[in-house]
Amino acid sequence: MLTLSRPSAAGTRSVTFALPADQVTGPVSVVGTFNDWTPGVHVLRRRSNGTASVKVSVPVGTEVRFRYLAEGGTWFDDPQADLVDAQGSLLTT
Repeated sequence: MLTLSRPSAAGTRSVTFALPADQVTGPVSVVGTFNDWTPGVHVLRRRSNGTASVKVSVPVGTEVRFRYLAEGGTWFDDPQADLVDAQGSLLTT
């Protein structure tokens, strides 16, 4: 599940990356253009609402490329992204 906040006065938006907690059996990071594709910087945390999520701030109007990286080096994409192709998931903020 992807959620975008309203644009802030500073020209940024928060993107919440969330997965069902029962789908996350070990550490999962979201990596992408917003963190130079660095694993472990944005790790999804279990929430009381039954999800595992992390929030990232990005400039309004940018294209964000991202993928999830699970334990064991398993990469996967988010079907709720604006586009999923060979380069991963794409979200326009």
